Amino acid sequence: MTSAVDFRSSLHKMVATTITDYWNDSCSIEELKYAIEHGAVGATSNPTIVTGVLKKEMPLWKDRIQQIVRDNPTWSENEIAWKVLEEITVKASELLLPVFEREGGKKGQLSIQTNPANYRNAAALVEQSRHFNTLAPNLQIKIPVTAAGVEAIEEVTYHGISINATVSFTVSQAIAVAEAVERGLNRRTAEGKSNDHLNPACTIMVGRVDDWMQTVSTRDSLTINPAAIVWSGVAVMKKAYQIYQERGYRTRLLAAAYRHHLHWSEFIGGDMILSMPFEWQKRFNSSDVEVIERIHNPVDPALVDNLYSHIPDFRRAYDIDGMTVVEFDTYGATVRTLRAFITSAHDLIGMIREGFMLPNPDVR
Repeated sequence: MTSAVDFRSSLHKMVATTITDYWNDSCSIEELKYAIEHGAVGATSNPTIVTGVLKKEMPLWKDRIQQIVRDNPTWSENEIAWKVLEEITVKASELLLPVFEREGGKKGQLSIQTNPANYRNAAALVEQSRHFNTLAPNLQIKIPVTAAGVEAIEEVTYHGISINATVSFTVSQAIAVAEAVERGLNRRTAEGKSNDHLNPACTIMVGRVDDWMQTVSTRDSLTINPAAIVWSGVAVMKKAYQIYQERGYRTRLLAAAYRHHLHWSEFIGGDMILSMPFEWQKRFNSSDVEVIERIHNPVDPALVDNLYSHIPDFRRAYDIDGMTVVEFDTYGATVRTLRAFITSAHDLIGMIREGFMLPNPDVR
């Protein structure tokens, strides 16, 4: 690949030549520095990510965690763990502040996830979102796309806070998010409040769409064209993107949960965000995949038809009215992902408990 411009990498070329943005799918300081050097303008965190950061970067945080424990002798391990998550997230957000300031607040944000255990409690999601919004100027708040989450998304938007909808896999979820944001923005406008500072996003976890279609086809002994499965998340994202563009929603789509290069290459050129794990960034930067616009290239209709005719859960994911809001909570990919996120939150709490709060009785 030759060019008159000396691009540092494939991802740098993408952000320099298209409107597509990319984020670092982690709040690791080391990884985020690499990402920013290659053009990243955002990042994300959640209990899974923070647990991974602590495993890799514990020397950077050990003394601070010990101090938090000493300073708060009555706090539960849950409170300590979420305080640690907040501080790790805020520390990483500082690396993005120059981008945030340079772009007038339109880029340079870091997403922080609300407690996944509150997926049924809109009031708790709103309360935690409003608290997170006080921690740093460039945080974006992640709320799951459950029935309660959709309610919370409207309310949090109304309070002037940028959201990033997560635990989202379907066109109907993406539409519900965009409509909730529009209601929140319109309520603000009706009261004479500005929306200029808001940058809402809606994640579609494209890799987890692929995962779920593979799981369903195996579980139900379905005979699917194997080439079709890896296109299922791409097909859902492209369908949602087309609808967003046609309807002029003020929410921006974000692709996450990477499994292969189609989750990058097929979205190049879209007015969207690609949130990539560190290892995938390095793969893409060393690949020979041509950096050209593909967002408007349709997925092979034969592959879509194969998925659509064989997998009911693909129809639920792909159709505009595939699910009602009350059905979001029981969709297979939603249930599986919420379980994983809740387990990760417990793992983080366990790491704090065992490492800093309860002494090991076997060590004298």
